[in-house]
Amino acid sequence: MPLSPEQQAEIDAQRATPRQTLRAVSEGMERHLYLARPVLDHGFVRVIDYMGDDAAIVQAARVSYGAGTKHVSNDEGLIRYLMRHWHSTPFEMCEIKLHVKLPVFVARQWIRHRTANVNEYSARYSILDREFYLPAPDALAAQSTVNNQGRGAVLQGEEAARVLAMLKADAAQMYDHYQDMLSDEGQQGLARELARMNLPMNIYTQWYWKTDLHNLFHFLRLRADAHAQYEIRVYADAIAEAVADWVPLAWKAFSDYRVGGVALSAAAVDCLKRRLAGEAVTQASSGMSAREWREFEEVWG
Repeated sequence: MPLSPEQQAEIDAQRATPRQTLRAVSEGMERHLYLARPVLDHGFVRVIDYMGDDAAIVQAARVSYGAGTKHVSNDEGLIRYLMRHWHSTPFEMCEIKLHVKLPVFVARQWIRHRTANVNEYSARYSILDREFYLPAPDALAAQSTVNNQGRGAVLQGEEAARVLAMLKADAAQMYDHYQDMLSDEGQQGLARELARMNLPMNIYTQWYWKTDLHNLFHFLRLRADAHAQYEIRVYADAIAEAVADWVPLAWKAFSDYRVGGVALSAAAVDCLKRRLAGEAVTQASSGMSAREWREFEEVWG
């Protein structure tokens, strides 16, 4: 199950006892606070705490940039100005702390984002639960023939059944051996910190993950992208829903300039100017590599 009975009881208690506060409150985020959003087959994401809102971004910007932004007449315009001109520090004034339950192989990909504070469930001190991520049929895909980091066609029929059966059997056997090595029934048993090395990468772990909004936007830009691995993308999508309610003005600016926007090299800008002037620019005359040209053509035709 995604939540243990103890965790659900804790959430119920937290939601049942609201407290008065003088700190800034985001009504949108309050609706998400403590609740677990199911992800994958046994995972979840839930907001444990947060600091700041759209107003905190504006407040910090007006302190640090002063006269540089006095021409911006409203908070939304200022936030869009900051996002447009890559002024990142005001977004660092907002922070969020998440409780995440996720497969180990997803956690190892996630931890590459080193701009956060992390405290993970320790298998040195505790015994991991018998919970494994097993892909849904539409997530069982072959290796892509054009992308070394991606997936190709979805496996079908007997091949899909064969692969899924192996995943189930291997995970079950490895966990059985893990339990046997820890056994103290008539034998000393292996230390937990050693027995854990035999566990599969699809077993679930949990952690608290705290980061600021600027670095969270960077995480979401990469991990909520359509090209990201599905198993981490669904976590990013769940987080994005909470962020959109937490800081709606900042989220809109991020969506416009980082997610929906396009960055151009000097060569690409020059190429566009020449095209607008009526010149027939080719890859050979553009100053771009073949790959750059292909990506340029995908956007601009």
